[in-house]
Formats: sequence, C-alpha cells, structure tokens
Amino acid sequence: MKQPEKLVRYSRTLRSNMTGAEQKLWHRIRRGQIGGHHFRRQHPIPPYIADFACIAAKLVIELDGSQHAENQGDVARTRHLQSKGWRVLRFWNNEINENPEGILIVVQAALDETRPLPNPPPTLLGEGITMS
Repeated sequence: MKQPEKLVRYSRTLRSNMTGAEQKLWHRIRRGQIGGHHFRRQHPIPPYIADFACIAAKLVIELDGSQHAENQGDVARTRHLQSKGWRVLRFWNNEINENPEGILIVVQAALDETRPLPNPPPTLLGEGITMS
C-alpha cells in the first residue's frame, strides 16, 4: 500500500531526530537482533507514525516521555492501530534507560505469541500418530 507522501516525509524527519531513548532501543532491535524479527523505525501507519513496527508480527512499539502521561490521544492512537490488527506495546522513555533487558524480554514474548505452531503441533504427536 502506497503511503501518503506527507506522512512519508514526516517519518523521514523523525528518523533523523530520534530521541535518546528511541536511539537506545533502535540499537537493540535493529537488524533482526530479536529472534530474527525485522523492525522499522518511524514507520507510517496512516494516519499515524509508529516509533517502531515489526510488519510480519504486526507489532508496534511506542516509547513515551512524560508529556504522554494520561494522554487521550495515545489511547485513541492505540485503539486505531488495534482496530487495524496491530498489537501495541508502550514503554516510558525512562524504562529503556533503566531496564532495557526487561523491555527486550517483553518484546520477545510478544513476538513469540505471533509465531505459528508447527503442523501438527508437537503436543498432538503421540502414540499411534505418525508424520508422513
């Protein structure tokens, strides 16, 4: 799907001006560092731009500063993304600074939830069941 040009230009600007917390998380999730999953930074999902998005897993990661506390715009944004099939993880900027490993564990767990089970799932293999 072709993205609106204005949104694409703005996402490029945001990529050039990432916050310190965004840079720190990007350094940890880029290039498939979490289980081979590819993330995009400042990815347009009209009418919004997600801080980070894993397209294959339909997972968005948002980092929020104190200006986002009790922000109804963020609630509406999350609801919109969820209505489009995206799962949204939100973290405070200070969390990436204080507990980056904890954030990566949560992200990995969310990504693991999206993996399809083998066909048939190993738990269904048992006595009298054979694989061809």
